[in-house]
Amino acid sequence: MQPAVYIVASKRNGTLYVGVTSNLPSRAWQHREGILPGFTKKYGCKLLVWYEIYQDMPNAIAREKQIKAGSRKKKLALIEAMDPDWRDLYEDLA
Repeated sequence: MQPAVYIVASKRNGTLYVGVTSNLPSRAWQHREGILPGFTKKYGCKLLVWYEIYQDMPNAIAREKQIKAGSRKKKLALIEAMDPDWRDLYEDLA
């Protein structure tokens, strides 16, 4: 188990989704394939554009809540700092 907080997007500057998972490669794949029903499937959030890895789930959940409570501007700043080209980071997880 490797807890992670992540952001998936529909496109550059598009719809964003912040989530937490114990298996980032698997969850990112599920978003890419549109397997998960709900918000990400409805809005086409398939690109993994940002993530942070944590040692334990409680810290990951706390960070997810912090990011979700923040402004869109702050989310965009996180993405731009890690992934200025908004490329799909899924390929980097292998």
